[in-house]
Amino acid sequence: TEHFQQVLVSLLLDGNSFTRILRDDQGIAGLVVLNPQRVECSRDRVTRRPIYIFEQRDVIQAEDMIHITELRMPGELRGRSRIDLVKENLGLARALEEFAARFFGQGSSASGIIEFPGNLTREQAKDLVDGFEQGHKGLRRSHRPGILFGGATFNKTTVDNDSAQFLESRRFAVEEIARTFRCPPSMLGVTTPGAMSYASVEQNGIHFVQHTLRPYIAKIEDGYQKILDNRAFLRFNVDGLLRGDQASRYAAFSTGIQAGFLSINDIHRIEDMSPVEGGDSYRVPLANVDINAANLAELDRKSLIAQRLILAGFDPAQVLSALELPAINHTGLPSTQLQPVATVNPADPQAAYEVNSQDRTITIPDLVVRMPDVKVPAPIVNVPETVVNVNLPEKKATVRTVERDAEGRILNIIEREGE
Repeated sequence: TEHFQQVLVSLLLDGNSFTRILRDDQGIAGLVVLNPQRVECSRDRVTRRPIYIFEQRDVIQAEDMIHITELRMPGELRGRSRIDLVKENLGLARALEEFAARFFGQGSSASGIIEFPGNLTREQAKDLVDGFEQGHKGLRRSHRPGILFGGATFNKTTVDNDSAQFLESRRFAVEEIARTFRCPPSMLGVTTPGAMSYASVEQNGIHFVQHTLRPYIAKIEDGYQKILDNRAFLRFNVDGLLRGDQASRYAAFSTGIQAGFLSINDIHRIEDMSPVEGGDSYRVPLANVDINAANLAELDRKSLIAQRLILAGFDPAQVLSALELPAINHTGLPSTQLQPVATVNPADPQAAYEVNSQDRTITIPDLVVRMPDVKVPAPIVNVPETVVNVNLPEKKATVRTVERDAEGRILNIIEREGE
């Protein structure tokens, strides 16, 4: 906003930012950024607390002023500007700019000199120069061969700025200003090799935020904290400026989702995307399930491990203890998979239920069952003959009459009972 823009300009150019707190009966009514060049810093003669004098007449107490300094020496109230500390370098840069303006603006250098062995009048010299310019001046006439008569010669006198290190000095002045304000030279238009510290634009922007903007942001956040209570704080959100390249961002988002501290909608908010339905749930790396069901999924996984260990012959109580599972009531009977039926002794079936029964050798006796011979005579059954009479009604004959047309086609079929 414009308010913090004025604060930042004051810090960069003067090294001090003065924001006056306006109060009324309800509390803070407004904030006004003062011109730092019109504010004097002093101390109260009695309390030795800082006071500020605006325009040599308005005394402002420390509790009504937000004073932010960039560089301040120990024991001093007023901060120092970076411009004051490097004014010699800035003066050199300004002198180079003025020299360049005069050098090229006034046109005090000639491209060359025509030497003539004899004496020429002013009119003859003017005609010689005009004729030479007409033959070679302009884009279309450049690089045309020239001819001089009467022993005249042309000597080139163009100044080589690179040889005089003029351009190099101007470039150094720009880089010195960039170093003063901790700004990457590439952002000031320096195109020399090495001006961009990183291979990508994203990394160069991250470097600018971390090393140039962040120190000023921290000072402003700390200075304005005095007008806020402990329930609120001031923070500039620069997360959008700290976004890396797309591959790095997506790798970080994937890690956040798998670790359970980022949801899909959290990522959408960071990327300025619309939220999706059901995207506020957090997931854990156990099986990428909903975090509210993580305990059930963990219990199910441990139950499968316990089942495999018990089926392998381990003691159930020790298995539960090793997996940190709660003890549960059991009937005491083993599973059929643990103990084959062939190892159960009919004379002592309880012995098969011991834990270490697999270490015992049990001999099963042969069972012999003797069945007595039983003779049962076949019974004699007398069944009388049965006579069945069936009376069927007499069926009458049916007479069918077919009617045809003159061509022999069937027109109608009539059926009737005969006599």
